[in-house]
Amino acid sequence: MRLMLSRIRQEIKLVRLLVSDKRTPTLARLLLWLAAGYLLLPFDIIPDFIPVLGQIDDIIIIPLLVGLAYRIIPEELVREHLRQLQTMRR
Repeated sequence: MRLMLSRIRQEIKLVRLLVSDKRTPTLARLLLWLAAGYLLLPFDIIPDFIPVLGQIDDIIIIPLLVGLAYRIIPEELVREHLRQLQTMRR
């Protein structure tokens, strides 16, 4: 559990760096903002009060948006920010 939380924190930091980097393609930035907005906004495509399905949409939609954004972002840019995060941890 602790490892998973650490990974989530690192992902959030990576997304913040990528969104703020002007070299990140506009469409990728938009997808990352949509993922963050979907996570934070109080409404869902499938309401949370519907058992199981209400939570599954969050588990599917957010990683899908982030994954699509990562496919658009140049791999070297992602690696650069991952290296930056690793040096910040030291």
